[in-house]
Amino acid sequence: MNYEIVAIPNFRKELKKLSKKYASLKEDFSDLIHSLQETPIQGISLGKNCFKIRMSIKSKGKGKSGGARVISLVKINKNTVFLLSVYDKAEKENISNTELKALIELIEGEEQE
Repeated sequence: MNYEIVAIPNFRKELKKLSKKYASLKEDFSDLIHSLQETPIQGISLGKNCFKIRMSIKSKGKGKSGGARVISLVKINKNTVFLLSVYDKAEKENISNTELKALIELIEGEEQE
C-alpha cells in the first residue's frame, strides 16, 4: 500500500534552504520519498506518531550520521505521512518538544477545518 506524502509549508521552506547549500539534496530527498511511500514508519519514534529519520546527503559525504534529519508524522488511518521539518545535523542537534508540539498542532488544526 502506498502512502500519500504531504510536506507542510514549514518543511518546504526548510528543504529549499538546505537544497541551496547541498546540490544532491533533491535526489536524496526523492529517494526518501519513495522509501516512505512503501514503509511509512522509519527512524526513531519521538512519540505521538512522529519519527526522526536520518537521511544522508551525498554531496556532504558524511553518510546518515552527519546528514539531515527529517521529522515525520504518520497517520495510519489516513494512509498519509506528513513531513514536518528537515534540518542539517551539523546546524541543529535535535528538534525541541515545543517545536514538535507546534508542528503537530498545525496538522491537527488543518484536519479539523
